[in-house]
Amino acid sequence: MAKGLQGFSWTMLLLLLCAIQELGAWAVRIAAEGPGLGQPGDPALLAGGRVKRGWVWNQFFVVEEYTGTEPLYVGKIHSDSDEGDGSIKYTISGEGAGTIFLIDEITGDIHATERLDREQKTFYTLRAQARDRQTDQLLEPESEFIIKVQDINDSEPRFLEGPYIGSVAELSPIGTSVMQVMASDADDPTYGSSARVVYSVLEGEQHFTVDSKTGVIRTAVADLDRETQDRYEVVIRATDMAGQLGGLSGSTTVTIVVTDVNDNPPRFPQKMYQFSIVETAPVGTAIGRVKAEDSDVGENTDMTYQMKDEEGVEMFKVTTDSNTQEAVITVQKPLDYESKKVHTVVVEALNKFVDPRFVDLGTFRDQTIVRVSVLDVDEPPEFRPPSNLMEVQEDAHVGSVVGVVTALDPDTANHPVRYAIDRSTDAERIFDIDANTGAIVTGKVLDRETAGWHNITVLAMEADNHSQVSRASLRIRILDVNDNPPELATPYEAAVCEDAKPGQLIQTISVVDRDEPQGGHRFYFTLPPEATNNHHFSLLDIKDNTAAVHTQRVGFNRQEQDVYLLPILVVDSGPPALSSTGTLTIRVCGCDSNGAIQSCNSTAYTMSATLSPGALIALLVCVLILIVLVLLILTLKRHHKSHLTSEDDEDMRDNVIKYNDEGGGEQDTEAYDMSALRSLYDFSEIKGGDGGGGPGEGSLSGNPASERHALPQWVQSPDLDFSVFRDYICRKVEQADEDISVPPYDSFQTYAFEGSDSPVPSLSSINTWSSSSEQDFSYLGGWGPRFRQLAALYAGRRGEEDSEES
Repeated sequence: MAKGLQGFSWTMLLLLLCAIQELGAWAVRIAAEGPGLGQPGDPALLAGGRVKRGWVWNQFFVVEEYTGTEPLYVGKIHSDSDEGDGSIKYTISGEGAGTIFLIDEITGDIHATERLDREQKTFYTLRAQARDRQTDQLLEPESEFIIKVQDINDSEPRFLEGPYIGSVAELSPIGTSVMQVMASDADDPTYGSSARVVYSVLEGEQHFTVDSKTGVIRTAVADLDRETQDRYEVVIRATDMAGQLGGLSGSTTVTIVVTDVNDNPPRFPQKMYQFSIVETAPVGTAIGRVKAEDSDVGENTDMTYQMKDEEGVEMFKVTTDSNTQEAVITVQKPLDYESKKVHTVVVEALNKFVDPRFVDLGTFRDQTIVRVSVLDVDEPPEFRPPSNLMEVQEDAHVGSVVGVVTALDPDTANHPVRYAIDRSTDAERIFDIDANTGAIVTGKVLDRETAGWHNITVLAMEADNHSQVSRASLRIRILDVNDNPPELATPYEAAVCEDAKPGQLIQTISVVDRDEPQGGHRFYFTLPPEATNNHHFSLLDIKDNTAAVHTQRVGFNRQEQDVYLLPILVVDSGPPALSSTGTLTIRVCGCDSNGAIQSCNSTAYTMSATLSPGALIALLVCVLILIVLVLLILTLKRHHKSHLTSEDDEDMRDNVIKYNDEGGGEQDTEAYDMSALRSLYDFSEIKGGDGGGGPGEGSLSGNPASERHALPQWVQSPDLDFSVFRDYICRKVEQADEDISVPPYDSFQTYAFEGSDSPVPSLSSINTWSSSSEQDFSYLGGWGPRFRQLAALYAGRRGEEDSEES
C-alpha cells in the first residue's frame, strides 16, 4: 500500500513539473513573437525608438531523472533578427552540447537526450551562436546561457557518521542528553522540502527520545540501572519531505552504554569467617583473606578494610590487596596458645570513593566477624628475665659463680630444661654452666687486661627433645682489681751538660698502669732507700702523675764518671698499693755555650745525634746500587761461560745427506769427497798385507783400477786409536743419562767405498766380510739402559762368530 502511494506521488510530481516546463517554453515563444524585444529601461532601447537587435530567451530548466522515451524539451533560443524564413542557423557549444543537449538549427529548440541527475551535476553552462545560413557569418555575438537541473525527491536521508556509540550514567534524570545523530540528504535544500529531514525513534522509545529537528538523543526515564542492563540498542529514523507522506527515510542503530556510578555499598557474602594459625607464626604472617562484594565496576569497587575492635587492632593487622580488593589479615603481635586459644575480631569494609549524590541510598560499608584459632606447637624454652649482662671480678677463683640464667618451657607440659654454652663463642672454655641449674661459673683464671669483655651464647633445650633449642646472648664484664704495678712509660735516657747548674731540669718522668681503677690513676714518685745518699740529682713529684729530675750539684766531669743510673720508685693508689722501680740513665756530655749537646762518651748516642735520616737513606741507596752492579756482572759472566760451553759441546753427530744426482757408476771416483774422512787419520802408510788380505794385496800403488772395484773390508790396524770417539760418545751418553728430557740421538750410517786395497778401511763392522774381527763391544754394556739393546745385539753377534770359529 505504501509503495503504491509512493509511486503515485512520483507520477503526479513528474506531470506537474512537465506542465510547468511547457508553460515556461510557451512564455518564451510568446516573448519572442511579441513586439517588445527588451525590458523597460533597458539600455537596448535607443533614442528615437530604434531597438537594438539581440538574443531572446529566459533561463532554462530540465527535470532530473526523466524516464520518458522521447527527448525532453528544455527550451528555445531565438534572435530578434530571425524573420522565420530559415536563413538563420542556430548552434550551441559547451558542457553536454551535441551529446546531452541537441538543438534544432532552424527553430532553436533545445532537447535533453539523456537522463540527468542533479546530485551529480546541478547545472550546465553552454554558449549559443546565430549565423547566416548562406554566408556563415555571425548575426549575433556568441552568448552564454545556463541550463539548471531541477531537483526531485530521489535521495533518502543517510547517516554518514555511524556506527553511533554513546554513553550515559545510570540513574541520570529524565532529559539527560546522551548524544546527537545527524543524517544528510543529497537533494536540493533550496528547492521544495526534499532535503528537510526529521528524526524519530523506531526502537527503544521506552527509555530514550530524540529531538525531531536536531537529532539529540535524551533519556526518557530516570531509573536506568547498569546492574540491571548495561547497554541499549536504539534505532533512529530520519525522514525527508519534513516527515510528510511520500518522503524517503533512512535509519541507523545507536548503541548506548550505561556507565556505572557508586550506588551499591560493599557486602560480605558471609557474616563470619574462621581461620587457624600456629602460635609460633612470626609477625607479618598472613592468616587469611576475606573479600566484600560490590556490584559496581571500576574505581567504584575500590575498598579499604579496617579492624573495629581493640583486640583486633592490637593482635592483628588488615591490609587491602589493590589487585584483588581483598582484605589480608596478618599477625601483628606474637601469639601464645597458652595465653589465649581463640581471637574474635571485627573487620569492616567501606568504599574508598563515595558519591555524595547517593548517600541517601544507605551506608556504604559492611562488617563481618573473623575468628582466629591459635594452634598449639612444641615451643623451645624461653629465657627469663631477659637481662643479658653479668659482672665478675678478675681475681675471682676458678669455679666462682658469675650468674644464673633461667629458662622455662612455655608449653603446658612444662618439660625440664637443660643448659649449655655454645663453644663457638667460648672456644677457650673460660666459662662453664651447670646443665641443670643454669649457673655460670669461671673455668679459667680471668685477666681484665687481656680481655675486659666476653660475649657468650647460652643454649636452653628441652631435656627430652634437644631439637627445641633457644639461644640467648650473654655479655660478661670483667671488673678490674689492682693487680699490675705502675711502670715507667719508656726506658728513659737523659743527658746533662758538664757545666750544668744546680736545679736544672733534666727529664720529666711519666708512668703507665694496665689497671683502670674507677676513681682514676694516682701515682707517687720517690727515690728508693738505696738512692737516698745521692747528691747529684733530685726527684720532684709534680702531683699530676708525673715527676721531674733536677741537678743538685755544680758541674760534672766526664773523665771521672760519664754515666749515672738513677733508680725511681713509683707507687699507685691501690688498693692494694703496688709499686715498681725504674732506672733513669743520665749521661754526661759536652755542650756549647748555648747548652746544646756536642759530644758524649757513648758512641751510639753520638751517632744517633749526628747521623741524620737523610744520610742513612743515601747510605742505603749506595749499598743497593753496589749490590745490583755485582749481580749484573755475575750474570754476564755466567752467560758468557755457558755460551762457550755450548760451543765446546757442539753436536758432532753425522748428518744424512741425500744426493739426487745420478752417479757415473763404478768408474765415477768424483761423486764423493773423501777428503773429509781422510783428514782425521793418515792411512798412506797402511799396507795391504796389514789389512788382513784381499784381492789387491801388495798392489796399492800398482793397480789403481783394482782398488776401485774391490769390496770394502774391515781391517783393524794396530796404529788406529778410537779413544777419541770413545771418549766423545761416553761424554754424550753421560749427558743424555743425566737429562731425562733429552731424546736419544742414535743414528745408523753405512760407509761403503769401492776399490781394493783402499788406504781407507771400512768404517763399519756391520756387513763386514771379515769374520776375524777382534773388536770388543763389551764396553757397550756400561753405557746405561738406553744402549742395552745395542749391547745385546753386538754381544749376540760376537757369540755367533766365536761359535763359527770353533
